[in-house]
Amino acid sequence: MPKRILNGVVVSDKNDKTIVVEVERRFTHPLLKKTVRRSKKYQAHDEENTFKVGDKVRIQESAPISRHKRWVALKQPG
Repeated sequence: MPKRILNGVVVSDKNDKTIVVEVERRFTHPLLKKTVRRSKKYQAHDEENTFKVGDKVRIQESAPISRHKRWVALKQPG
């Protein structure tokens, strides 16, 4: 089964080797037929501490690294 890849923006880089990435998804509300935005924050592993707040980043699913980290930051898109 392929690993999921999500695109998001770094909102925190205060922890060592960890970044917090906010991923936004858009969908049409089933009853109101209006586009709704929902966001969720994921903690991702950043081995070299390369990403800073505001960077666009891709994260990929991985085996659990710690209690909350189940994602790994990939190289910056583009």
